Amino acid sequence: MADKKKKVLIVGASAKEYALVQKFKNYDCDIVVAPGNNAIKEIVECVDIREHNVQELLEYVLENAVDLTIASSEIAIKNDISGLFQANNQLIFAPTAQSAEAALSRSVCKKFLYKLRIPTPRFGIFDKHQMAFDYLKSAPMPQVIRCDETSQGRDRLVCTTFAASKTFVEDLFCRDEGKVVLEDYVYGHEFTFYVITDGYHAIPLNTVANYKFMENGDGGILTSGIGAFTPDYKVSKDVENAVMKHVINNVLEALERKGTPYLGILGVDCVLKDDGKFVTLDFKPFLSDHDAQAVLELIDENLLTLFEACAVGSFADDYETIKISDDSAVSCVISARSAGKVIEGIDLVESAITPFAINKNQYLEYETVEGKTLVLTKTAKTLARATKQLYEDVDLINFEGKKYRTDICRQVEKF
Repeated sequence: MADKKKKVLIVGASAKEYALVQKFKNYDCDIVVAPGNNAIKEIVECVDIREHNVQELLEYVLENAVDLTIASSEIAIKNDISGLFQANNQLIFAPTAQSAEAALSRSVCKKFLYKLRIPTPRFGIFDKHQMAFDYLKSAPMPQVIRCDETSQGRDRLVCTTFAASKTFVEDLFCRDEGKVVLEDYVYGHEFTFYVITDGYHAIPLNTVANYKFMENGDGGILTSGIGAFTPDYKVSKDVENAVMKHVINNVLEALERKGTPYLGILGVDCVLKDDGKFVTLDFKPFLSDHDAQAVLELIDENLLTLFEACAVGSFADDYETIKISDDSAVSCVISARSAGKVIEGIDLVESAITPFAINKNQYLEYETVEGKTLVLTKTAKTLARATKQLYEDVDLINFEGKKYRTDICRQVEKF
């Protein structure tokens, strides 16, 4: 009698969940996504359970004999899906809300970094606008201004003048933000260092170069991510080892001492300065939407086996390293200025396409959503080749109001 296929539940509704589904379709398992989105529903079964409704998700898992749940959604993590599932003896690959607090709250993150003496830009945390204004009067410009938690709207801005800073802080408080975090802007190269961990043992996945500003040359609005490439040739092994030793290990040890070990994928956002030193900006409780496909494409391990090992506690015994491909991957986010515009050329593209939430009209044509619409990712033997082929595919995608950066990894001549 053949072994029963394992059933996997992925919790989330964005581009990173789509990328996860594409990876897991290579394995001998049944995949379900909750709640998914219109794009995910085209390739896998989805169940209509919201990410915050963790009790209902648990009931679904118990009733349907799900073998492993993967919660990549920040909403589900914040609602402590991992803590609930662990208390009910259900295997889950995700951090608890307590262990992920520094990855979900910028104010907690900054205080945590300061307590552990991990270098981070000078910052201030304010719950009253007048105190924030007083801080800004003497703060060096530019200032990075963010709300405490990630939101769907414009929750961050780099301001070069006191007037612009004051206006944006007022705007955040008018939107009923409880706290705002102000931070000195640090010039340099932004990258994310990802590891996988069971809370006690951590292994690097890859280092990703980030493009977060909307316009070429790091101009325009600051976003959560508009493009990426990996591996990041600008970050040396010495820097990676320093991030592992002084940031990752310190953080995991501190969380273990608190009795809240972190299980899952942890990302550390850093800036590499011109002097070769780095500062830490943020933590990520999973892969980001703009780089998930690029990172996952290069992992040569069976993620079902890998994630299960973390969840059952055999990770340290089973893995000393993670097999990573020698290839390179480059990603570009294509955004739309408005919704409802017909997208042409998708069937001509050879790059991997990760939709955010594209829709289909009555004629079965794909249409844009407003804002980030698609992520294109190309993998090749060299960064230069991947970049060239990526932009050839980007040119094939056409719709009214198409917007993207044209300088992602363009400085690479050849490898």
